[in-house]
Amino acid sequence: MAEQTKSALDPIRNFVRKIVRQFAKFINTLSGGNVTPSGVTIVGLLAHIPIAWLIATRHDILGAILLVIFGLFDTLDGELARLQKTESTKGMLLDAVTDRFKEVILYTAVGYNLVSTGSPYLAVWAIIACGASISVSYVKAKGESAYLSQGHKVAKINNLFKDGLMRFEVRMVILILGLLLNYLGAAIIIIGVFSSYTAISRLVNVNNKIDVQD
Repeated sequence: MAEQTKSALDPIRNFVRKIVRQFAKFINTLSGGNVTPSGVTIVGLLAHIPIAWLIATRHDILGAILLVIFGLFDTLDGELARLQKTESTKGMLLDAVTDRFKEVILYTAVGYNLVSTGSPYLAVWAIIACGASISVSYVKAKGESAYLSQGHKVAKINNLFKDGLMRFEVRMVILILGLLLNYLGAAIIIIGVFSSYTAISRLVNVNNKIDVQD
């Protein structure tokens, strides 16, 4: 199922990256290279604060639109780094950490939204979704650390345990659809359930990799 979803999303992901790559070239030329990938990452994070406020105050459509726009910053910073040949471990760390901050901010806003609309029982799912989403990334990070601690070398560590259905971009697409279609409660339940499944499946994958090598 995860592989089928990944295959279905690949054409969309490649199309978006192609557009963002051209925009990155435009921005880089216009600024003379003064717009840095880290700067784009920080701006993208800060933009999620007013987006969260819009979601919390039930301006769901506008929040979703801005989430799409600033969500593209996750691709833009990477394309700028490749264009400027400044890809680094620090950049990957900043990108990963700010993505987790974004999710905490967004799911907190979703929880407030659901409480204010008289669905406090659904707000619990916002907490579950937040914890499960962070667990997906935590298992990946700790799995990479454990694998490398055994002395193994990999060509690209960031892709080592990146498997599973509910990756960050998929979670954001589901959240955006929930906001646009007025199914926020259903969206947050889906994120919570399938992120939990993804975290567990990644943990199994990590354990299998380590067991094989041991």
